[in-house]
Amino acid sequence: MKILITGATGMVGKELVSLLLQNGITVHYLTTSKDKIINKPNYYGFYWNPQEGYIDENCLMGVESIIHLAGATVSKRWTNNYKQEIIESRIISSSLLYNCLKNHPNQVKQLVSASAIGIYPTSLTQVYTEENTTSDDSFLGNVVVKWEESVDVFKVLNIKVCKLRIGLVLSNKGGALLEMLKPIQMGLGSAFGSGKQVQSWIHVEDLANMFFYAVQNQWYGTYNAVAPNPVTNSELIKTIAKTVNKPLFMPNIPKFVMSLVLGEMHQLLFSSQHVSSLKAEKNGFQFRFRELTKTLDNLLG
Repeated sequence: MKILITGATGMVGKELVSLLLQNGITVHYLTTSKDKIINKPNYYGFYWNPQEGYIDENCLMGVESIIHLAGATVSKRWTNNYKQEIIESRIISSSLLYNCLKNHPNQVKQLVSASAIGIYPTSLTQVYTEENTTSDDSFLGNVVVKWEESVDVFKVLNIKVCKLRIGLVLSNKGGALLEMLKPIQMGLGSAFGSGKQVQSWIHVEDLANMFFYAVQNQWYGTYNAVAPNPVTNSELIKTIAKTVNKPLFMPNIPKFVMSLVLGEMHQLLFSSQHVSSLKAEKNGFQFRFRELTKTLDNLLG
């Protein structure tokens, strides 16, 4: 089996590439940096430049499935220019892939794309399944709607489209967990706002496994990529502190403070999405990390 990956050099991409290579899968990956092109057994890099509309079409040779992870991080200050980059990095890369695939009909059978639970409206009480049709009217909600629309068009090419709506990814190699850990290790850790906002999380290893499982089992449609047991922000911070044996005695950080520090991006810390993983489980996916305590012991212990 050959799989083409976009965003292969990001945190999730690296985890996924490692998993695929361990399972004897040949990986083709697209990169915007020519110096990141490596060719070694079962691992081949190809150059693309979505801004300029260029893609090395050799990347598709022998490929039946594409895993589409490309997109600028949302964990960077949202200036107007950067907000545009967040949207364009997703939409333009999808369009370029689509136009490339039009030239290679019937070869690629499936596209599995990253998406995000930010599409769901923030709520302290609602439990969201994939059946939910309302989307959050925030910047991030709008980004995810446009992102999903940009991959849905692949259906016109008779390609099965699967979208994994990803929650808070926990990893010890980057991302949100390490950022949360910094103030805790300095004795300055505390929850945000009321601390009651629900955080639907997933271990990076389970997320990589879910992408691979989605390809192996030809999933299509929308799936929530979150572990079965979401927690509140307060529980998350307390459990991280307990795992690294640090006390928590600081008061919760008010919303207006984080708004001053982070600007509009502070929404990431205060939105609340209780998201169900039942559909993935009913379709045979087994989580290795179901509980936050075990997850944090694995990542930080």
